[in-house]
Amino acid sequence: MVNALEIKDLKKVYSNDVEALKGIDLEVQKGDFFALLGPNGAGKSTAINIIVDLVTKTSGQIKIFGKDLDQNLEEAKMHIGIVPQEFNFNIFEKVMDIVVQQAGYYGIDKATAKKSAEKYLKQLDLWEKRNEVSRTLSGGQKRRLMIARALVHEPELLILDEPTAGVDIEIRRKMWEFVKNLNQGGRTIILTTHYLEEAENLCRNIAIIDQGQIIENTSMKSFLKNVENELYIFDIKGTIKNLPELRHCNLKMLDETTIEAEVSKDHTLNMLFEHFKKNNVEIVSMRRKTARLEELFMKLVDNNKNGN
Repeated sequence: MVNALEIKDLKKVYSNDVEALKGIDLEVQKGDFFALLGPNGAGKSTAINIIVDLVTKTSGQIKIFGKDLDQNLEEAKMHIGIVPQEFNFNIFEKVMDIVVQQAGYYGIDKATAKKSAEKYLKQLDLWEKRNEVSRTLSGGQKRRLMIARALVHEPELLILDEPTAGVDIEIRRKMWEFVKNLNQGGRTIILTTHYLEEAENLCRNIAIIDQGQIIENTSMKSFLKNVENELYIFDIKGTIKNLPELRHCNLKMLDETTIEAEVSKDHTLNMLFEHFKKNNVEIVSMRRKTARLEELFMKLVDNNKNGN
């Protein structure tokens, strides 16, 4: 099967001899939901900008669905839709016009463009805003407009660069549902985000880039197996004064009705629930305090910086 994205020995050296990318290799399979993560300045934005032809690489090879970016640029770009971090549309143009004009850059006729624009504006709850000037939209609506614009030419590969930055949690979850459905329909998606729970909930595979190099490239499932401990918060019914101790699990009272539990991966939550039941502690609700991906991400990047 042809990969959606194939990168070989990609390098980028800026004029001040700063190596933004130090020869990265990366493959994203067709139909994947792939997370490309890294701290600020790691090189992920540079890599994305090279893929979408906004930055010129120093050396290396990029193929989009088998099309070499150097040899078949226009054909390769037809396969890509990009949702950048920054709003980059004309704020004085109408919503519908912004989406339809984008299709024109790909040689799509106006009638087909309008039909596609209607489809995505409706799916993204923007159809009622189609004749409004884009500067009147809320931040979340502007984010959704950028997704509609990226999809209007029906690309097989969608790149989401911080797609939910600055939007509230309710809108963020609606956008998660939308992109999940896109992926389930066969669209390949590459996601960069600082909300690591997004990557954990959405993506099947992950690459982490730091200091211009790929330092991890594996499935999300395999990566999360490296978690040593998880933190949970338990809300309890009533109050307790003396917290029952449990071997191999650190329990701490945050207040009279809230318990924090650090559980090792070798011990199940069932053991903890049995312990609570035995000591007459009734649990009302439970939530994870620290995302597993965040814990591993920070550890990996710290180790890389320290040369471990």
